[in-house]
Amino acid sequence: MDLIHVMTVFGTRPEAIKLAPIIQRLDKDARFKSTVVVTAQHREMLDQVLDLFKIKPDRDLDLMRDNQDLASLTASIFTYLDPVLEEFKPDWMLVQGDTTTVMAATLAAYYRRIKVGHVEAGLRTGDKWQPFPEEINRRVASVTADYHFAPTEWARNNLLQEGIVNNLIKVTGNTIIDALTQITALPIPKEIEDLLGKKEILSGEKQLIVVTAHRRENFGTPIKNICAALQSLAKRYKDKIEIIYPVHLNPNINKPVHELLSNIPNITLLPPLEYLSLVHLLKHAHLILTDSGGIQEEATGLGIPCLVLREVTERPEGVDAGVLKLVGTDTNTIINKAAHLLDDQSAYQTMAHAASPYGDGKAAVKIVETLLNS
Repeated sequence: MDLIHVMTVFGTRPEAIKLAPIIQRLDKDARFKSTVVVTAQHREMLDQVLDLFKIKPDRDLDLMRDNQDLASLTASIFTYLDPVLEEFKPDWMLVQGDTTTVMAATLAAYYRRIKVGHVEAGLRTGDKWQPFPEEINRRVASVTADYHFAPTEWARNNLLQEGIVNNLIKVTGNTIIDALTQITALPIPKEIEDLLGKKEILSGEKQLIVVTAHRRENFGTPIKNICAALQSLAKRYKDKIEIIYPVHLNPNINKPVHELLSNIPNITLLPPLEYLSLVHLLKHAHLILTDSGGIQEEATGLGIPCLVLREVTERPEGVDAGVLKLVGTDTNTIINKAAHLLDDQSAYQTMAHAASPYGDGKAAVKIVETLLNS
């Protein structure tokens, strides 16, 4: 029996986290040949995850450039990925999510008549500008994919409404739960334990608020509004909370955040954290504020109330489960919604329950078995 050759292509940390359980499964299965190609759309943050999950790429295209625009990144992916596809000639390409790497790679595979499996297929907001450019990226992936691994029934229904044939869709759960299960079982990194001890989180004297905000649609005025809300909350609850914000390296985020928040006593700004450290930070959070898609899923899986700094989300399952609440980027709205949870224990407890609409942590198994039988 010929081996089934699966090439997994990704470029960012979130993709790597969600594809790692599948790559691990493929490596252990003698029926497959597994090839890993990274575009390195995000260099440093990607490398951290590769090390954590012990993944060694077969090809590293190393395409990251400072403040790179979307057009040049897309052109580079086409230019440098196509020769790799010609060299390896895989049976399947696996991609995950909605990055520029996903959009360009699926088209490149289509041009080569290589079958594409889209992991985390079917997420939609219905607004092509929110999130930008992810909403269009994932729609392109859905048009070109040959098999759609939907994380939930809601995502499956989105695909059906767009005309995707039912027998080409499999609801698997989200591989983020597979990854989260692995990482939460590991010991807390000493630097995080020391930080939480120093900030009086472990003793219970202060409550931890974890913040992440980095999306393109929040560049400019939105990120300034978010920072203004954090300033106000830090002042109002100066003896009650510690805000920890790992700040994205993109200068459109990094510069204004440091300018506005760096001198506030109970706000700690950190460089981007390795995934192991980030997960253990989230585990100890009382409240999470984020515009990240992955952290919405992780907060839901961990049962930690999360205010989503976006107007719309492609992950409504967490909202329906009661763990997520959309608040947007208006300064007063963020302040009021966060203060309500900090002041009203009953309201907080209503949100603070573990609910995982994203599956049982066996998504990778289901995806690999589907590839075997397709």
